[in-house]
Amino acid sequence: MLILAISIKWCSMNNKRKYVILLGDGMADLPIEEIGGKTILEQAETPNMDFIARNGICGMTHTVPEGMAPGSDTANLSIFGYDPAKYFTGRAPLEAINMDIHLGVNDVAFRCNIVNASGGLMNDFTSAHIDSRLTEIVINELAENITIPDIEFYPGVSYRNIVVWRNYPYSGITVTTPPHDIQTQKTEPFLPSGDGADILRRIMSESAGVIASSEKIKKFKAEFKGDPESVWLWGGGRRPEMETLNEKFGLNGYTISAVDLIHGIGKAAGLKSLHVDGATGYLDTNYEGKTAALARGLKDGDLVFLHVEAPDESGHEGNLEHKLQAVRDFDSRVVGPALEILKSYDEYILLVMPDHPTPVKVRTHTSDAVPFCIYSTPGLFDTGNKKYRAEAYSEKDAKRTGLLIDKGSRLMEIMVKGKLLS
Repeated sequence: MLILAISIKWCSMNNKRKYVILLGDGMADLPIEEIGGKTILEQAETPNMDFIARNGICGMTHTVPEGMAPGSDTANLSIFGYDPAKYFTGRAPLEAINMDIHLGVNDVAFRCNIVNASGGLMNDFTSAHIDSRLTEIVINELAENITIPDIEFYPGVSYRNIVVWRNYPYSGITVTTPPHDIQTQKTEPFLPSGDGADILRRIMSESAGVIASSEKIKKFKAEFKGDPESVWLWGGGRRPEMETLNEKFGLNGYTISAVDLIHGIGKAAGLKSLHVDGATGYLDTNYEGKTAALARGLKDGDLVFLHVEAPDESGHEGNLEHKLQAVRDFDSRVVGPALEILKSYDEYILLVMPDHPTPVKVRTHTSDAVPFCIYSTPGLFDTGNKKYRAEAYSEKDAKRTGLLIDKGSRLMEIMVKGKLLS
């Protein structure tokens, strides 16, 4: 497959032109026998994304550099326009940025999942999608009862939380494994290793005793959803240094998401976050609230990055029906309304894509290339040749166009400047 350049009619930026990125986390998949060898994107009814594929530019791109782990952190950093090979320092510090947790030059943040790992198995890396109100109680109990110098606990959203190790004494970062990569597997082979591993293992071990013995947690488990058993630490890193999107491209705008990671990348890139009540990161998320926030953000922002987590969560579950529903909902309740919102603007450029595949049979992320589509107001793009258009939005149709963007981090520049550097 050839790497081809795109010629786009581009003029100096002005407030009239709007840029929108709609990100269905983990939407891409592998062929699945139960649905006739089709992928999720081929099987699900997605008339709005199909419209974009037939009338825009469609192709494939690599969002995760070779040799790097295929995480939502590296992949989304790429889509924001930052090469992960240069800018990625770890997932947790990006989330800490959104939580307004100050990280000094000698501090390291770790992601702290509340999990159920009873019996030595990673039974559920989400603790049954624990309610954030129960999460706060759990994290506060851990902070009160696990007293290790320079260790601080910060509650986040649902199972996603942060532990900060102040004055981290090592040059390297403790080796850890994402819990969603080891769902249903034995945890022992994947416990933290290397510098600082003893402290992380101690926190994880002691957390199980604190949770089991806490009367407060027992009381509120009856009121709020969740099955907390212990915590799992991973994704450590120091605060990244990044130039903003305003400095790079003159863009200002907003992020819309249920997860701190997206807002954290956005803040590091100089964007603001728009809060949406009822944004859960799952099938029950507030889609209508997210599209309403998109409309608000476009009024005074140049760029809005709207992220939906549900396809990724369903892939980690290995739940085919849930992922099909998540993709259908993304198309009908996000992409469709976004197209209607954009009709009121004279000039806009829309990018629709996943960050990485999360195949239901694999139940974790892979590094495979993903399909993307760019759509704009008529006449704004000069594709010259309709071969970059696809019959439908899917991995197979995107590959057929023959367009491959070797680095996903170039997509932002393609949207703004209209050319791909060789």
